[in-house]
Amino acid sequence: MRSTLLHEHAGLRTFAVVMDRGDEAMECLKRFAREEGLNGAQITAIGAFERAVVTYFDWERKAYDRIPVDEQVEVASMLGDIGVDDAGDPALHVHLVLGRRDGSAIAGHLESGIVRPTLEVIVTEAAPHLRRKKDPETGLNLIRL
Repeated sequence: MRSTLLHEHAGLRTFAVVMDRGDEAMECLKRFAREEGLNGAQITAIGAFERAVVTYFDWERKAYDRIPVDEQVEVASMLGDIGVDDAGDPALHVHLVLGRRDGSAIAGHLESGIVRPTLEVIVTEAAPHLRRKKDPETGLNLIRL
């Protein structure tokens, strides 16, 4: 993983983060957020994975269903945010659409993704802190403004 500062204005920064073959996307993003001291940011990305795990939140069970994707896929769209949890550690919430060779797609929350050949991420720091707290009804860590 490599990164560079693209822009800074009024204390808010925009970065490019480029991941290479074999990098695990969520691990890299958490490490980057920790190193840069990000308390709130938005992310967008494109690229590809050799394999991934996406999840779908089952409302009735209040749990995530894991969906393994064991094939080369295009990251057609990846959006999310970086906040912090109650312990002050990075908390990522990432949605994505993965495109398959036949043009079909699979979408959900990103649990893990092994990059091949690249993942190009733009990280834009947000003015308000995105603090996540456990919601007692769902068990999810939701943004509390």
